[in-house]
Formats: sequence, structure tokens, C-alpha cells
Amino acid sequence: MKRSISIAGTLAVITGVVGAATLAAAADEAKLQHGKEVYEYWCTSCHGKGLGLFGPGTLPGTMALALKYKGAEPPVLEDRIDLDPQFVNTVVRHGIQAMPPFRKTEITDAELEDMTAYLTRTAR
Repeated sequence: MKRSISIAGTLAVITGVVGAATLAAAADEAKLQHGKEVYEYWCTSCHGKGLGLFGPGTLPGTMALALKYKGAEPPVLEDRIDLDPQFVNTVVRHGIQAMPPFRKTEITDAELEDMTAYLTRTAR
């Protein structure tokens, strides 16, 4: 009898751990999806892959990063694997060169956290 209780208890723990992991993965996926939506709303008009004034890849932010990195890094932010979360947060809040800062009334701290998670999801 003790053995069956032990097995049942073990199965309950395993089920709980798997369930918690599944919930955590779903929460992470929701966070990344929300971050992508924030990025698409606020950032892709300058930093996207879209068609700019001079053709594909010539949106202002994408073109500026292409000139800056000269092929050493992808100019489209979603394609980068070297973005640091603190750097993303600082640039969004304070701006850099021609990029304006974004206030907390535009991009909330929670939205910025999700967007940063999205942009740094493939970081090395």
C-alpha cells in the first residue's frame, strides 16, 4: 500500500511540475507576443523590413543601422542576436541620435519589458 501511495504522490508532483512548466511557457509566449505587438505598433515604421522611400530596407532606422554597422550586424532589430536588454531600455526611454525618446505614457514600463524580451529573445 505504501508503494502505491508513493507512486501516486510522485505522479502528482510530476504532474504539478509539468503543469507549472506549461503555464510558465504559455506566460512567456504571451509576453513575447505582446512584446512583438508593441514593437510592431511603435517601432516598425522606422526599424522594420518594410518598403522605405528608396525601396526595401530603407526605412529611416533600418537604413541608419545599415550604414552604422556596414553589414557587421543586421540592420533590422528583429534579426539581431546581440541586443542587450539594458541598452534597448535606455535607447527607448532616452532616444539616440535622430530617434526620439518614448515616455511612459506612450510605452509603459510593462510594455517596454515585454518588447525588450521580444527583441532580446535570440540574444547570445
